[in-house]
Amino acid sequence: MVLQPVTSPNGASHSVQSIPVALNGRVLETNRRMPLNLDWADQVRVNTSAVERRAATHCARRTVKKDTQAAWLLRAIACMDLTTLSGDDSADRVRRLCAKARNPLQRHLVESLGIEELRLTVGAVCVYHAFVETAVRALEGSGIPVAAVSAGFPAGLSPLAERVDEIHRSVESGAREIDIVIARAHVFNGEWQALYDEIAAFKEAAGPARLKAILGTGDLMTLRNVARASWVAMMAGADFIKTSTGKEMVNATLPVSLVMVRCIRDYAERTGCAVGFKPAGGIRTARQATDWLALMKDELGRPWLEPSLFRFGASGMLGDIERQLEHHLTGRYSATYRHPIA
Repeated sequence: MVLQPVTSPNGASHSVQSIPVALNGRVLETNRRMPLNLDWADQVRVNTSAVERRAATHCARRTVKKDTQAAWLLRAIACMDLTTLSGDDSADRVRRLCAKARNPLQRHLVESLGIEELRLTVGAVCVYHAFVETAVRALEGSGIPVAAVSAGFPAGLSPLAERVDEIHRSVESGAREIDIVIARAHVFNGEWQALYDEIAAFKEAAGPARLKAILGTGDLMTLRNVARASWVAMMAGADFIKTSTGKEMVNATLPVSLVMVRCIRDYAERTGCAVGFKPAGGIRTARQATDWLALMKDELGRPWLEPSLFRFGASGMLGDIERQLEHHLTGRYSATYRHPIA
């Protein structure tokens, strides 16, 4: 298997790590806020038909099987933000989700695959602010970070001061990652300075927590808008750019993801800073997981297959990955209900 264990200072295994990142032989730094360069946003051009062709051929030309497929699926688990963002969430559901995050695969699968030493966990658990403290307590000692959706999720339309205060409260409650959502009207109106100032304020409020900027790409109408918003978010200091809240009519797609990861690559070449990527919403199958992992490998290289730079926003996908791993071991697909998430 290609997945390597990650061990925290207290001996607990977890998935988030800081690694030296290089692109084309150049060692990259953690992203930091820099002055807004409107030329970079204005000069963006996207050939939509070319992007769509590239995304279509990406899925058609590659497949992985047997041990290689199993290894890629284990990598997908390590890069997963196990998420519950439902209106009927409860403390008990969050605790069950955290138990699954600690042990994402059933014991018999771990033993049959021979991966006990990996001490595999997911990348993070993502919840509403109201459940941050519950998740932090449930994950104590595991090293798994809690990510909180903040800043008026999912619409991003509450007053700025309230959104900033929510971030402060999530960090104080123990969240180590903050998933914020931008006000999409700034993109529609070409208000790039306002968008920059908004994300910069969120970044400052997050302090030491990792900031993931959700662009709501299904609402942005054009791939050029997606690219320009990506550039502004990265210049404002976002540690990750993320496709969707999961609440839009259209969420993560490969064409949108291709545009965003190429923005990340161009940004790294211009600034020497590494930004992570998180597709979220609508990713439910093991095959989709390998499609996105392959996209990251092709476009950005091996360093972007680590949880420090790549995450899936998903929950249902984990059950399908378990079913695929069981098929790999037994040649039979198990029933979905045998792989509960929460």
